[in-house]
Amino acid sequence: MRQPNVLFIMPDEMRGDCLSLEGHPVLETPVIDSIGEGGTYFSRAYTTSPSCIPARHAMMTGLYPSSNGMVGYRGGIPLEFPTLAQTLKDSGYATSLVGRCMHLSPADEPYGFEKRILGSTYIKDDDYAKFLKDKAPESGGIEGIGISCNGREARGWPLEESLHPSHWTVSQARELLGNHEGDQPIFHVTSFYSPHSPLFPPQKLMDDFMEMELPNLAIGEWASPPSPEEYENDIDSPRVNMKGEELRRAQAGYFGLIKHIDHLVEGLIDDFKEKSESMDRPWVIIFSTDHGEMLGDHYYFRKCEPYEGSSRIPFLIQASEEFGFKKAQKCTTPVCLEDIMPTLLDMCQVSFSGNLDGKSLVGILRGDSEGVRDCLHTEHATCYSKEQGFHMLTDGSLKYIWRPYTGQEQLFDLNEDPNEIVDLSCSEGHRQHIDNFRRELVSTLTGRPEGFVENGQLITGCDYPPFMESMA
Repeated sequence: MRQPNVLFIMPDEMRGDCLSLEGHPVLETPVIDSIGEGGTYFSRAYTTSPSCIPARHAMMTGLYPSSNGMVGYRGGIPLEFPTLAQTLKDSGYATSLVGRCMHLSPADEPYGFEKRILGSTYIKDDDYAKFLKDKAPESGGIEGIGISCNGREARGWPLEESLHPSHWTVSQARELLGNHEGDQPIFHVTSFYSPHSPLFPPQKLMDDFMEMELPNLAIGEWASPPSPEEYENDIDSPRVNMKGEELRRAQAGYFGLIKHIDHLVEGLIDDFKEKSESMDRPWVIIFSTDHGEMLGDHYYFRKCEPYEGSSRIPFLIQASEEFGFKKAQKCTTPVCLEDIMPTLLDMCQVSFSGNLDGKSLVGILRGDSEGVRDCLHTEHATCYSKEQGFHMLTDGSLKYIWRPYTGQEQLFDLNEDPNEIVDLSCSEGHRQHIDNFRRELVSTLTGRPEGFVENGQLITGCDYPPFMESMA
């Protein structure tokens, strides 16, 4: 079989439950769903570090945060490991990226992408910013829209839809694919900034969702609201107590951005399949994201948390008939972003001599295997406060959380309690599970430079910086 063309569709900050395939109460995503319906949908997919920089480092290298060194949010650190894009480029692929950058440093280093057309909502001189300034100079650019690129405020996009960053991203991607000449196989990433804030979907979508009965927040029995001083005067606060109109607008803005992406990618997928057919090449489509969004659940906004809204992500893979993969397959084994690189290298018939922590999912896609790991470890270093850093373990059914600064533990039954309302960590009936997870975490963290383990015991109060200097 010839090497396939690959299309990776990557929104930013998209929750794993925001698919109609997941039974979402108001959000319909038929185009995104179709990827899973024509292939495999991984319902227990997680980011191993839920913020943009460590998540993208992990995805691009196939290495866990503890292996590549980036265990939290910190910019300015060059990536010292081979990337997926560079490996495919070195093997003869035409590599391209349109839209949101991969958040790697230095910003002008392509890390294997031969062509980059970059568009964000906060970089003043990238390709999209120049486009908007040219097409709508009276708008004042992206800053003229007037809402935060990290906050919870929401309003409809005030300009023509063709000027929206998501629309621009897909238009540029379709044009780039259409202009591809020759027989060189394609690895292309369409990278959206949405549904990351700013929450500004096209006005019609904003209005449509505002008219719906939107879902209630998940508020755990264990969760406590912030004091008003913590967030009322800070639109970017990670701790919130959203309700009423503020909550409805944030939800409508977020869901509207996802619905917009679902609408836009239909043409992109059609173009990609037609291009692959004209090249007589098989094809692969992957849809996933870097991390999720708490969206008010448990009094949190944004990411960096171990809870489902922040850490669980959509992950769908479909391939052309030549691969013989199963269709409409739901997989409940834990998978992660690191699995993308070995999976694609396997499917693209590309050898790799370096280290990879991720696992090829080809056996699962074929229906020959039920899983690639028994337990998945995720983490995020201190970000907004020392108490926030965490380590999490999940086998796909239970989730164990340990906060290294305070020693707090939590345990959730994801099958019976997917919204993580009841913390079972103090339940005598689950003492054995806690002990087992604690031993697993001790094994995972032994030898880490932060000093999380001493004499076979978890140690609290350790410094937990976002970059492991010893890995540099």
